[in-house]
Amino acid sequence: MAFKDIFDTKSPFDELKSTVLAYVKQETLGPLKNLGRYLAFGVGGAISLVVGANLILLGLLRLLQSETGTALTGNLSWIPYLVVAVAGSLMAMLAINAARRKASAKELSR
Repeated sequence: MAFKDIFDTKSPFDELKSTVLAYVKQETLGPLKNLGRYLAFGVGGAISLVVGANLILLGLLRLLQSETGTALTGNLSWIPYLVVAVAGSLMAMLAINAARRKASAKELSR
């Protein structure tokens, strides 16, 4: 032990302060970093699902418009839009129902 080390000892207050700071950093910054990562993946997944659902609905609309021939033209040209609107509403209702069911199952397990 060097002569300089004898006089460079920390006071108990400094040790307590550094211990508390290390604990606060460990218990707050670590979980916040993990939360940010989960949030980023969740937002990215939600955006991907919305874009995919819109592309599926657009594909359904174009399928109905092009493959039905002249059956849905003229005064009946609004029917493919109605079918796609109903399909989109059903998809939204299924998603909301699944989210509610999952949330209630989590609450029951507590």
